[in-house]
Amino acid sequence: MPNPPTCPACTLEDVLSHATHWECATCGHEWPKEETPEAARVVKDAHGNVLVAGDTVALIKDLKLGSGAQVLKAGTKAKNIRLVDGDHEIDCKIEGMAIALKACFVKKA
Repeated sequence: MPNPPTCPACTLEDVLSHATHWECATCGHEWPKEETPEAARVVKDAHGNVLVAGDTVALIKDLKLGSGAQVLKAGTKAKNIRLVDGDHEIDCKIEGMAIALKACFVKKA
């Protein structure tokens, strides 16, 4: 944990970290470490449906690729998507090309 908590008994920040508990070096108070599970990232499509890795999605509008020379048509499906961090939440292959998509442009198929 990057920032140890303050002591709940004396509110000082001189806290020692042990494997299973915290200990205040000033007053000696000990309390258990509570594991805070990381919130699972929830990715939703344009209609609010939750997407998971492996889903099949369809484009809801035409999307231009790169300089606009190539266009992906609405209704084009991408199978077996992967969810990634970043502003383009979906990695997939469409027509043999690796594409990164924003979830707001797809619907769960």
